[in-house]
Amino acid sequence: MTQFARRAALAGLGTLLAAPAVRAQSWQPTRPLRIVVTYPPGGVNDIVARIVAEPLSRELGQPVVVENRAGAGGNIGTQHVLQSEADGYTILLGTTALFGVNPIVYASSGIDAVRDTTSLGMLGQVANILSVIPGKVEATDLRGFIAEAKRRPMVFGSVGNGSSSHLSAVVFMKMAGIEATHVPYRGSSPLVAAMLAKDVDFGFDTSATSTAHIRSGAFRALAVTTTTRASALPDVPTMAEAGLPGYDLGIWFNLAVAKRTPAPAVAKLREALGKAMAPQTVERLRGAFVDPVSVPAAESDAWIAASAGRWQAIAREANIAAD
Repeated sequence: MTQFARRAALAGLGTLLAAPAVRAQSWQPTRPLRIVVTYPPGGVNDIVARIVAEPLSRELGQPVVVENRAGAGGNIGTQHVLQSEADGYTILLGTTALFGVNPIVYASSGIDAVRDTTSLGMLGQVANILSVIPGKVEATDLRGFIAEAKRRPMVFGSVGNGSSSHLSAVVFMKMAGIEATHVPYRGSSPLVAAMLAKDVDFGFDTSATSTAHIRSGAFRALAVTTTTRASALPDVPTMAEAGLPGYDLGIWFNLAVAKRTPAPAVAKLREALGKAMAPQTVERLRGAFVDPVSVPAAESDAWIAASAGRWQAIAREANIAAD
């Protein structure tokens, strides 16, 4: 074989080897995608997913369907995502509870969202709000409520055992030096219904699902769980402002896929989500009382891991076990 022939053969081989690599660098969905929400319809997780699904669908050129798979504190839906084919078509709506609490509360499940998923990007954050029920609770501020809770038995509701709602209450009661009986519900909608029915004295739920009832007077908001006031309720103080300095527990949402999802699919989904989170989408989220989180998609895995570590420490200290 001449030197020219050898070079031509090597060049041809190089082209053949490079072609699959070039094709592998791009990915475009050819069928509908799913966002799996691990809580029932009607709660803030469901609301956030449905707001984001519409613009994400436009960017990907395929329908994006929201699918609710509730149970086991969110682990049923999470497990479904992890067991589905890791091809980019099944997406998890991630939450603080899934990443930061469940690995402790459901340790025997073997599910660890920080370890097992790749983040596509952040969607927003909300504060939990400590709301009491007028007619059942006399107090109108946090200090008065703590004093009242020390005088008589109380019952509080949460969106589920081990949820951020539950842990927000656990940390509050520990810092305030009070005790109350816990009634876990299966999501925000059942909790709100129980609070409206006055089945509990107080509860922690997000600004997304509590604000309308606070504004109507059905709930009395005493404090928010973040270090800054919720934009939806600027007159409600933070826990620190109300008398519990050092209290800081915010709730965030992201989209994620199984860790083994091919890099081209992850890259395309991140790009599409970044475009989907346009100003009009952010405004729709604000309308649902969800504030934006400024974390670049490429840095969101590290940001989530740090936040999850903090929540896991709280869950360990609280010694919370699954129902």
